Amino acid sequence: MANHQSAKKRIRQNEKKRLHNKYYAITARNAIKELRQTENKDEAVALYPKVCSVIDKLAKRNIIHKNKASNLKSKLSKHIKKL
Repeated sequence: MANHQSAKKRIRQNEKKRLHNKYYAITARNAIKELRQTENKDEAVALYPKVCSVIDKLAKRNIIHKNKASNLKSKLSKHIKKL
């Protein structure tokens, strides 16, 4: 376990950031799931910009890699075109 005060503080900060990142990642996953389960094309088209915005925010905050964000958005657009 940590002996120095700065190491203890770093542990606290890391835990707080981990929970914060986890919240955003789970929120994005739920939004993506909701879009993938949509059967109606009009609903999916309306939902797509919101989901893309959430994915972009994750990439900007380095919660997910920018290439992963791009891949997710590409797959979602393909899904919408297929409907």
